[in-house]
Amino acid sequence: MSRESDRDSYRYLRLGANDAPLLRKLAAMFGEAFDDAETYLGEAPTDAYLEELLSSREFIALVALTDDAVVGGLTAYELRKFERQRSEIYIYDLAVQTDYRRRGIARALIAALKPIAVERGAWVAFVQADAGDAPAIALYGSLGEREDVHHFDVLNLESES
Repeated sequence: MSRESDRDSYRYLRLGANDAPLLRKLAAMFGEAFDDAETYLGEAPTDAYLEELLSSREFIALVALTDDAVVGGLTAYELRKFERQRSEIYIYDLAVQTDYRRRGIARALIAALKPIAVERGAWVAFVQADAGDAPAIALYGSLGEREDVHHFDVLNLESES
């Protein structure tokens, strides 16, 4: 099957306030894809929290579905700027289930984000990749310009409680 027909065989959906169950499925898929179930499933938020998050303008969640299974997804945050009347979109998580990789799903999710970003007046969408994550670096490098930056967690408030 060609990549184009693979891409067309998935349904892409932007999650809304009533989609907390799908957001939970997305979290489970991220936990598996990133081999980090504790982060994504260890302290699951309430439905009310997820519904509020999904209702907010700042949070964007997209899923790739085959039947009712979440096989890929993207979460992003709109960062409204103060220096100009515009936004940036930060892609926080992007993953595809192992058995569904290299079928164009990640690219299709990023493409589905573009009209949302344009609608919101964003001037850029950006994403981080871990230094050792060669597949992510290759994907993102094929889509845009690379900037070498350093990431610092300057406040770790969880460890202080």
